[in-house]
Amino acid sequence: MWKVVVAFVALFPALPALPALPALPALPAFPAFPAFPAHQDQIFRTSATDLVVLPVIVTDKHGGFASGLAGEAFAVFDNGRRVAIDLFSNEDTPVSVGLIVDASSSMRPKIGEVVAAALAFARLSNPNDELFAIRFNDDVRDVTGDADGIRADDPAGLQRILESIRPDGRTALYDALLAGLDRLDRAVRPRKVLILISDGGDNASRTAEAAVLRRARNSNASIYTIGLFDDSDPDRNPRLLKSLARESGGERYLPKSAGPMLAACERIARGIRSGYTIGYTPPDRDGLFHHVRVEVRSPEGRRLEARTRPGYVAAGRPSEH
Repeated sequence: MWKVVVAFVALFPALPALPALPALPALPAFPAFPAFPAHQDQIFRTSATDLVVLPVIVTDKHGGFASGLAGEAFAVFDNGRRVAIDLFSNEDTPVSVGLIVDASSSMRPKIGEVVAAALAFARLSNPNDELFAIRFNDDVRDVTGDADGIRADDPAGLQRILESIRPDGRTALYDALLAGLDRLDRAVRPRKVLILISDGGDNASRTAEAAVLRRARNSNASIYTIGLFDDSDPDRNPRLLKSLARESGGERYLPKSAGPMLAACERIARGIRSGYTIGYTPPDRDGLFHHVRVEVRSPEGRRLEARTRPGYVAAGRPSEH
């Protein structure tokens, strides 16, 4: 399943024009793939319930998203061994998205910009996406309540929920991330994402950082992190924000002002909608961590890069009695 987590840190007052996205470095050529057959939007070859399911984002050398590719453009490697693709989809299917919002006292002057960024994200999302929001300071609270969530096409409802947040107190970031992943486990959409907006610091959680990273690595959720802080901020932890994104196949953003932060939220939304879902049967049931690599080639010969989570923990062999 896809899971996405979005985290917002601090925002800034004025919203300047959004800068152009930087060009990505050219990628090395991939080994030859088989010839491309007729275009195929979806592949599903197995009824196995233990598929490894990968959310995949594809970008070109300029950082633009490459959508509409057929399954034959992709090659998947599990611990270096190429495996057959059993599940493939390039449709813009709805996702469940958790917004994890820093509501510590340092966010008091910035919460308005956080609301604006979240609404910009929702505006570019699939209208049927399911959103929920968790705020954290001294404790953690799901401000969506017991409801299934807010649809992306209900900006008024989302705005009402986010504007109920009152920043104060310390920062229980680790506890909030675990709560977000737990909520995603109950979400109705098969693809899942977390978006964390914070400085990455923590001074109030009962959970340890190592436990959060372990849970992120074992989850199917993609975690996007947005760090908003000054270089002099004593609570900043950009390393954690990078690790969360890397271990889950998401991305980290460190905008220096509100304009780039807004651009980051919009880019996350576009990336989710243009992404792919790939599944395959794990080659081994050994209970160990397996490294995953996805390669992609366009039929026109463009250089493309595929981003997904770096691996998964395989199920162990059933006990014999």
